[in-house]
Amino acid sequence: MTVGTGDPFGKRGRYPLRLRRNPVPWERQRPTWREAKPGLIADALKRALARPSGNWYVVGAARDIRPGRPHGRTVAGTEVVLWRDAEGRLRAGPGACPHLGAPLKDSPVRCGTLICHWHGLALDGEPFAGWEPFPAYDDGVLAWVRLDRAGGEEPSERPVLPARPDPATAVAAVYTGVGTCEPDDVVANRLDPWHGAWFHPYSFVDLTVVNTPEGEGADAAERDGFAVDVSFKVAGRAVVPVRAVFTAPEPRTVVMHIMEGEGRGSVVETHATPLGTDARGRPRTAVVEAVVAASDRPGFAVARAAAPVLRPLMRAAAGRLWRDDLAYAERRWTLRSTGRFPG
Repeated sequence: MTVGTGDPFGKRGRYPLRLRRNPVPWERQRPTWREAKPGLIADALKRALARPSGNWYVVGAARDIRPGRPHGRTVAGTEVVLWRDAEGRLRAGPGACPHLGAPLKDSPVRCGTLICHWHGLALDGEPFAGWEPFPAYDDGVLAWVRLDRAGGEEPSERPVLPARPDPATAVAAVYTGVGTCEPDDVVANRLDPWHGAWFHPYSFVDLTVVNTPEGEGADAAERDGFAVDVSFKVAGRAVVPVRAVFTAPEPRTVVMHIMEGEGRGSVVETHATPLGTDARGRPRTAVVEAVVAASDRPGFAVARAAAPVLRPLMRAAAGRLWRDDLAYAERRWTLRSTGRFPG
C-alpha cells in the first residue's frame, strides 16, 4: 500500500507539539460525506469479515487476569472463566462447574487451581468430568480465548496478531466498553475514518484521507487499508500531526498504525467481541481497545516510568471517543435491524 513519500510533517523539532495556524471552525471545515461512500466502507467490511480469525476472541486486558483471582466473561453466548495457573500461564474453560453448575467466576484460585466454592471440585486447567478447557492465549497486552463451536472456522494455534512496538519500550493501556450492536457495526465504524474530525472535534482536526483500499489480492491483508493525515488535539492550538493507516487483519479487529509523525510505530487495536443477547434479545458487543504507545524520543523513558499514572488517562481518552462511537455503532445496528439503513 502506498501512503505517499517524503516527510509531510516537516522536520521534527525538540517538542512533539505543533501550533495550528489559522484554525478552521468546526462548521467551516471541509465536508467529507462525498468521500465517505457507503459502498467503499461496506466493501472494506466485507473483506474484513472474509478473513480467518481462527475462532479467537479477545476477552480483555491480560493484566486484569491476576494470579489468585478468576475472571468471568460471556463470549459469543458462552460462559467462560479464566485464571492463571501456578506458573502464571493463562487458563480458560466453561464458566459452569461440571458438578452442579456453580459460577466458577466466583470461586477462589489456590496455588493455580480453581476450586469450586459450592462443593470444592478442583480444576487445574486439564479436562475433568466432562469439563473441557478452552485454548487461551496471553499476547502480553490482551487475553484471548478460542471458542471453536461459536466461531465455526478452522481453528488456529494462536490469534491473528498485528505488529506492535517492543513491550519493553512501550506503554500499553486497555479500555473496555459495551454496546447494543454487533461486532460488524464496531468494525464498520473504524473503517470510516472520514467521521473523525466531524464527530470527535475534541480529539481530531485537519483530517484528510489520503489513500483508500486498493482491492483484493494475495496480499490484500497488507494493502487493504485507509491512510489518514490527522492531528490529535492536545490543548488550544497545540496538536500532534501524524499519518495513520487503518487495516482489518481479521473479522473482529481494526488496527491503526502510526506510520509517520510523533509516536511512529505506535498502534491502536480495536477488538469487537460478541457477548450474547440482552433480556430483549438485542446483541451486546464489547469493544476492547488496546493503545500501545511508543516513541524514540529520549524523554519517553519518563513516560514508561509513569505508566501506572498514564494508563488511567489513556483509558479515559479512549472512553471519551467510544462513548460517541458506540452510539454510532448502536445507531447503525438499530437502522440495520429495522431495515432502515441506507444503501
